[in-house]
Amino acid sequence: MIRTLGITTNKEIVSDFPLEDIKQKTFEWYWVDIGQPTKEEEGLLSSFFHFHPLAIEDCLLRLQRPKADHYDGHVFFVLHTFNEETLEAEELNLFVGKDFVVTFHFPHMHELEQARERIINNPKGWERGSMHATYHIVDKVVDAYFPIVYKIEDYLNEVEDKLSVDMRHLSMDQVFDLRSDLLRLRRTILPMRDLLYRIINSERINLQKTEHAYFGDIYDHLLKLADMVESNRELTADIRDSHMSINSRQMNRIMMILTIISSIFIPLTFLAGVYGMNFVNMPELEWHYGYFIVLGAMVLIAISMFAWFKFKGWFNLF
Repeated sequence: MIRTLGITTNKEIVSDFPLEDIKQKTFEWYWVDIGQPTKEEEGLLSSFFHFHPLAIEDCLLRLQRPKADHYDGHVFFVLHTFNEETLEAEELNLFVGKDFVVTFHFPHMHELEQARERIINNPKGWERGSMHATYHIVDKVVDAYFPIVYKIEDYLNEVEDKLSVDMRHLSMDQVFDLRSDLLRLRRTILPMRDLLYRIINSERINLQKTEHAYFGDIYDHLLKLADMVESNRELTADIRDSHMSINSRQMNRIMMILTIISSIFIPLTFLAGVYGMNFVNMPELEWHYGYFIVLGAMVLIAISMFAWFKFKGWFNLF
């Protein structure tokens, strides 16, 4: 599907016009959005717009890393958006020239619809040209990152609050899923941050002073997002370590209890084993009160060992 938007030399904004109108050169700048393209629409990148073959190849061979390539007459940008359900990165390609912006993408992207509405409803920005339109597109793409990161951050804060109450109901599978989600975000946000740094510092793009400030604002947003992702990854690591520490402590308590029980029963088992032997010459077997004496000795040993362990503070470790 192809959608068009343009600013005529008469300072009028027109939309959804045929591509053939571009050849009349009545536009100060125009934006062509090619979304969910057919094979015929894919061919327009070469046959109609005459973009560089390497840039076209990057469009068709998904998924490229966010980047900026400079060609004669245009700059080629690769941006990433996120699928809100799977958090998988989706590619958005931009061809930006002096008087045009061409976007190319396979999935539907609501960020472009929002950027289109912003451009139409902002008459003061029409005259600023194609780079200002590019700013609106990139800004909407980056703004869409925040709800995803905030959602993960809020969930992690809830998990952290539960840690101080009860750790037994914490599902570590969910924590590891969140770490995987944060890794996906990190793989996109950090390259996008580097891309914006290149844009605002590149002499070949030659941003105007106003555009430089606008793109610098997007760069600040990406710095904030990168810090949030890194802090959330550290928080998931802390939750994981806390979970392992608590499980280890519980295991140590169980082992301590078993050790105390075993230590008490070892001498009792020894006595029971000695007097369980069937030798003929065992004088104690003939004692009238031998059975009660041995039981009393066993009880005395058990009580003495229990008191000794308590005196040593072993029970304070539970």
